[in-house]
Amino acid sequence: MTTAADQSMPKLTAKDFASTQEVKWCPGCGDYSILKQVQTVFPDLGIPKEDIVFISGIGCAARFTYYMDTYGMHSIHGRAAAIASGVKISNPELSVWLVSGDGDAFSIGGNHFIHLMRKNFDMNYLVFNNQIYGLTKGQYSPTSEKGKVAKSTPFGSVEEPFNPTELALGAKSSFVARTMDRDPKHLQAMLKRAHEHKGTSFVEIYQNCAVFNDGAFFSFSDKETKKETAIFLEHGKPLIFGDNNDKGIRLDGLKPVIVDLNTSGLSANDMWIHDEKDKTKAHIIGSFFDSAFEGGHFPRPFGVIYTEDRPTFEDGLHNQIQELIARKGKPALDKILSGDKTWTIL
Repeated sequence: MTTAADQSMPKLTAKDFASTQEVKWCPGCGDYSILKQVQTVFPDLGIPKEDIVFISGIGCAARFTYYMDTYGMHSIHGRAAAIASGVKISNPELSVWLVSGDGDAFSIGGNHFIHLMRKNFDMNYLVFNNQIYGLTKGQYSPTSEKGKVAKSTPFGSVEEPFNPTELALGAKSSFVARTMDRDPKHLQAMLKRAHEHKGTSFVEIYQNCAVFNDGAFFSFSDKETKKETAIFLEHGKPLIFGDNNDKGIRLDGLKPVIVDLNTSGLSANDMWIHDEKDKTKAHIIGSFFDSAFEGGHFPRPFGVIYTEDRPTFEDGLHNQIQELIARKGKPALDKILSGDKTWTIL
């Protein structure tokens, strides 16, 4: 419902969401673009600034809270999800946004990340993935590719990296999307979709670190290569890519196969049609990351990979409290803390 007060509220602009703080990231950092797109999109969300909260951990990405003219907290390394959960429980009406880097989210914050996905608070988690530790000067991160030569792996990493999409899906995320800093329109669209989703929206954003990992994702955004290396998912549309949209992906059972539309005798309508609510297929799309299937190099998927509607944590908690009060009245705090398994020693 729109009230008279809402109608009289002046339309906000991107400048209204820009704080007075000097933006301090390295020249060429992809964080500048992400900040710009967030500030561009937020006026269209129709949320009063005083109802928006940004929570961040530690890292280059975590400086984001200083640059948004909203409420916010630059919190503890890896613990942004825990703090944001407390904010949402305390005031479910707030629009809560988390900002982390790949190290903050998946290394020291990995445990909090998976449980946030599982619990499904109604909030938005933006992870700026540059596949490196930037603030601490270039160590490899949980998303760095195997063989990555960095300050902490001078002879190359021997570890398998996390696939954030598979990690989120395995942790029961209700919304999983991927976008990138160098595609402003797509990034804006994913921010809007995340906001519209009721539940935890996980958006992985490929973000360029110009100093320690420059160009890691340029093949997905450069005009000369992106049509061959990236595939943009749209619900109800076939999985088509290639310089001339002449390649498609179809399923042979549950095995994806790349098809040449020029020579196969098949059309776009014969290809895999994306269904963002199909979790089985979402897991397969997530595996494109690894190019683990036969038949050629699979393109990296961008867009909404999976979404589902399910109850949020805070709704369940507050409903439980209201039902308890209606049934038994408001219990005394001492009784709640002591529980039923106590004894009195004489």
